Amino acid sequence: MRIGHGYDVHRLVPDRKLIIGGVEIPYEKGLLGHSDADVLVHAIMDSILGALAIGDIGKLFPDTSKEYEGADSLILLKQVTDLINDKGFEIGNIDSTIIAQAPKLSPYIQTMRENIANVCNTDISNISVKATTEEKLGFTGELLGISAHAVCILKNKF
Repeated sequence: MRIGHGYDVHRLVPDRKLIIGGVEIPYEKGLLGHSDADVLVHAIMDSILGALAIGDIGKLFPDTSKEYEGADSLILLKQVTDLINDKGFEIGNIDSTIIAQAPKLSPYIQTMRENIANVCNTDISNISVKATTEEKLGFTGELLGISAHAVCILKNKF
């Protein structure tokens, strides 16, 4: 088994879509980033890449590359999932937490889990997505940004 941890954060800004876990969430602001800024999927990708000990998403998908400008993070996650398979592993489980004061994310969590499970080619029972606030403390509590943590276990296929 291999264990990895991922963390990501993006600033909330006007005139951007808010996409988390591959779900477009109605909100007055969105996350700023080179790609679609899907903070949850980015944290999950970093947890997987960490478990494989092959760097992070900045190394694999540099924000200096036009190729990834506006990219759908679920498509990037598919590329990371292909690396898991190439290295002889499969998802054991992924546990993730989104930290956001607003908007309320609970109505979207099941769809996020489904999106991630489908792209990672694993059963939805292996994917946990939770959301919490920081009780109005810090940059997330002050509505300046959204962050996410993720851990994953990769199992050897053999």
